[in-house]
Amino acid sequence: MSTCCDLSHDVGERQRRVLVVVLWINAAMFVAEFGGGLLAHSTALLADSVDMLGDAIVYGFSLHAVARGPREKARAALVKGVLMAAFGVGVLLEVVLKLVEGLVPSAHLMEGIGLVALAANTTCLLLLSRHRADDVNMRSAWICSRNDVVANGGVLLAAVAVAVTGSAWPDIVMGLTIAAIFGTSAVGIIRQARRAWPSRPARVPS
Repeated sequence: MSTCCDLSHDVGERQRRVLVVVLWINAAMFVAEFGGGLLAHSTALLADSVDMLGDAIVYGFSLHAVARGPREKARAALVKGVLMAAFGVGVLLEVVLKLVEGLVPSAHLMEGIGLVALAANTTCLLLLSRHRADDVNMRSAWICSRNDVVANGGVLLAAVAVAVTGSAWPDIVMGLTIAAIFGTSAVGIIRQARRAWPSRPARVPS
């Protein structure tokens, strides 16, 4: 029995260490990418920075749930899904504002900041990959990181397209695409959380 408990404790500690590292990476990159997005007038960068902030919050919830039972882990995953959906709506609102303002983003700033963000998120994805099969809590954290890498690649493609066309539309389209990724992943995580939610035992009539 003690061996089983020790193994469970070791897994929990490894999960906790990984989550602390990826939390701080995402928090730092949110500050850098949000500032860069404002300077570059880039919808895609701002959307990706909000994703970074959302992930930092998500990893905080995951960290909270590591040592908890199945119900707490399912609850944390459910909160993550709702947060991702909310950020997706936020990206849509930002796209509308960009259309109203009619600003063309700086392709060079988008490329530079996008490369740094891609390196940071790839590091997070590799750290989380070994724990993605542990439970619904860690898998949802891994899904968030995977989406970040995809979004970073999209930001870089949008930067190239903006440089070639001189138009803001590639940036706007990428912002909408990131919003769609948020929405799809949010629905998947919410479904997983509901499936993993422990059912209450039936009451035995007295």
